[in-house]
Amino acid sequence: MSGAPDVVELCAPFREDAVRALRAGDRVRVGGTVYTGRDRLHKRLGEGGSSPVDLRDGALFHCGPVVLRDDAAPGGAGWRVVAAGPTTSIREEPYMAEIIRRHGVRLVIGKGGMGARTLEALRECGCAYLQAVGGAAALTARRIASVDGVFFLDDFGPTEAMWQLRLDGLEAIVGMDAHGESLFDAVRTSSREALRRAGCPAVSP
Repeated sequence: MSGAPDVVELCAPFREDAVRALRAGDRVRVGGTVYTGRDRLHKRLGEGGSSPVDLRDGALFHCGPVVLRDDAAPGGAGWRVVAAGPTTSIREEPYMAEIIRRHGVRLVIGKGGMGARTLEALRECGCAYLQAVGGAAALTARRIASVDGVFFLDDFGPTEAMWQLRLDGLEAIVGMDAHGESLFDAVRTSSREALRRAGCPAVSP
């Protein structure tokens, strides 16, 4: 988009107008509070369970961080993240759309994209899906300024717990925007077309 900045700065709380201004392919840098969530948290929230925090205008990070006890860590919560790679987001497809609608989530950060139901919820509610860098968990951890809290640690265990993290410049790409555009769908379509032109057998979507 002509005149657009090279990197869009996003800081919590994430405003709907700022998120709706994003387009698939934009580079962003995320700062402020986000919450991690994996299978058990999504199942709980997607089936009507309550959240221990207000997620409206917030971000859910599909991540099971490696977190160590450290009483000297910044933030005062007594934890330090040593690895925080995004996990595969499509596992949360059965629940994600309902969570976005019910809880007002504004950003979803993960890996690999999501399905049609989530894409429709992004469009309807003004939410965006951000593709974080996979395979660089230790580097991603350097963008976590502090651990400010943790929920469901005893119930879910450390990997599935809901960690409250404060980010400092986590870079990502807008993979799915609030206008119904998905980089993942575009790649699948172009790949199928390239295979067709090359005379390869049809592949499933």
